Amino acid sequence: MLPRHIQICDIGTRILEFFLATSTLLVLWLIWAGLIAKNLDFGARPWLIFVLIGAAVLEFILFWIGILLVYGTSVQMGVGKRVLGIICGWIPFVNLIALIGIIRTCRAEVNQEKQLVRRDLLREDERVCETRYPLLLVHGVFFRDFEHLNYWGRIPEELEKNGARIFYGEHNSAAAVEDSARELEKRILAIVKETGCDKVNIIGHSKGGLDARAAIALTSAGDHVASLTTINTPHRGCEFADFLLHEIPEGQQKLIADQYNSVAAKLGDTDPDFLAAVYDLTHEKCLARNEKVLDDPRVFYQSVGSVLKGASSGQFPLNFTYHLVKYFDGENDGLVGAGSFEWGESLRMIRNGDVKRGISHGDVIDLNRENIPGFDVREFYVQLVKELKDKGL
Repeated sequence: MLPRHIQICDIGTRILEFFLATSTLLVLWLIWAGLIAKNLDFGARPWLIFVLIGAAVLEFILFWIGILLVYGTSVQMGVGKRVLGIICGWIPFVNLIALIGIIRTCRAEVNQEKQLVRRDLLREDERVCETRYPLLLVHGVFFRDFEHLNYWGRIPEELEKNGARIFYGEHNSAAAVEDSARELEKRILAIVKETGCDKVNIIGHSKGGLDARAAIALTSAGDHVASLTTINTPHRGCEFADFLLHEIPEGQQKLIADQYNSVAAKLGDTDPDFLAAVYDLTHEKCLARNEKVLDDPRVFYQSVGSVLKGASSGQFPLNFTYHLVKYFDGENDGLVGAGSFEWGESLRMIRNGDVKRGISHGDVIDLNRENIPGFDVREFYVQLVKELKDKGL
């Protein structure tokens, strides 16, 4: 069954499609009546004026019902398209082009969701994501696991539809890697105790992958981890981070850190440490850590990475450093160089030729809930977890 917001979006799109068709017919008829049927005496036929006014009122009502429904429910329109639609709505003829663009965006969104629902129904009995061990999703730096604002976008819901059991790291947004590792150790032990599952499969994004590796190698959590899949993780650090920290005076660094730590504490972090988190992402720190954070032979390790085709391809804010990272680290996802992604038995690079824009550091976790042509992020994770299931993990 389609999600309720998609059902409403579908209704709104249908109303706008009907409005576009009927208003076009009405305009064409008025043109015909004015240019060809000149013998029509509108003044002598008040009923015709009444009909035209009534039709115009109905069209007005149809338009606003449709536009409010899609504005209130569409995910793919985004803020930019909504604002553009409002601005263009006041410009004759341009508003028609804008309306057609809105209808196309919403129709494509609805059709894709319908296709996804059909796909899930066909494999419902297979429970393709029902792994032996539950999934632990570990977020990256400067984010937290909020109940109503999921860091992983629409991915967890899609995994759960296909049988997955999901838990979250629930650790601080900013802390040194080893401190985050100890937080994850407590979380993993709590999950094991709660579920009796003995082990978990970890999927860690960005710094979350480093935190998870450290938890496995340096704490008792390693006894309870079956696999670790790192997503766009800077295993060898970010050379551009070394450069920035070298260029920014210590006083400014401390000022930024104090401001961040203050806000993070109000949002739920306990003793946040901005600078420790940032310094642990540098090339120098990561290389040093790799010497002591060794892989556990009992754990299956694999990695995923993606690349952008340009800064304008991805969405702010996880693309604005693209050119700086490219200067120091080569091709990248907007934050992390591609050479830093690989860890474990395999690296899966997302550089699909059909995706002209590329896939950013945020796209790969569905941060913006954007449907990207040529890359179905939800299905990507379904297949990723299915492979874990096929391995008996």
